[in-house]
Amino acid sequence: MTTEQSARRWWDPDGGWSAADDTGTVLVIDSWLVDEGRVRGLERHAARFGAACARFAARTDAFLRAVAEALPAHGRWFPRVELVDTGRELRLRMWLRPAPPRTSAVRLWTPPEPDRRRAPDVKGADLDHLAALRAAAVAAGADEALLLSPRGHVLEGASTSVVWWRDGTLCGPPPGPGLLPSVTRALLTGLATTAGHEVAVEQATPADLTGVPVWTLNALHGIRPVVEGLGRRLRDGDAEDARRWQARLVALGAAREVWR
Repeated sequence: MTTEQSARRWWDPDGGWSAADDTGTVLVIDSWLVDEGRVRGLERHAARFGAACARFAARTDAFLRAVAEALPAHGRWFPRVELVDTGRELRLRMWLRPAPPRTSAVRLWTPPEPDRRRAPDVKGADLDHLAALRAAAVAAGADEALLLSPRGHVLEGASTSVVWWRDGTLCGPPPGPGLLPSVTRALLTGLATTAGHEVAVEQATPADLTGVPVWTLNALHGIRPVVEGLGRRLRDGDAEDARRWQARLVALGAAREVWR
């Protein structure tokens, strides 16, 4: 499959790739950044997608190998893999998309009601709901919607993980069924540990994070410091710290051949 033939493609283990449209109900998705053929944490994305699809008794090994082989060697791309209910059967689909521009900072908006996702730990299960929240955030002059628990604790963004630094310790919400397992958070945690920083989990309300450096994380943008929301603005040095860690994160990118 060439990039000229890109867009959506169905995968069949016997026939390979074929043209697809956007029909069907998307059950599971995953996506990652491909930058000049290099990807961060592709094995982790594959494992997360495979584990979610296994809930529907769908096997993904051959599909994900084919996806890895189809990733372009040049340009910036943001492919999305999908498990789709067509109404007759479950099928696997890839959507090879050009990557949107990366942004280096983020403004958060908090919805008026707490998180009401049905399956927070399955990427794609609440796709329409999260898209509506992001649209509401943009309408409010922000970039991302911040999800809070019924008790008011920070969970994550509609399309991002949220972490913060407290006295040199990298902190974030406790993992579990209420959070999507974040690939970028796992990679950053490894970098922080290697650099000698402690890593901790913490239940925090937005008020608890006033004045604390807060970052959002995802595969497309990597690390973005929060510049509005949570009662804070960037302090001197915050943006430079984020750029330094972003450079370390980018350096983790591996050529697609490593994953095959």
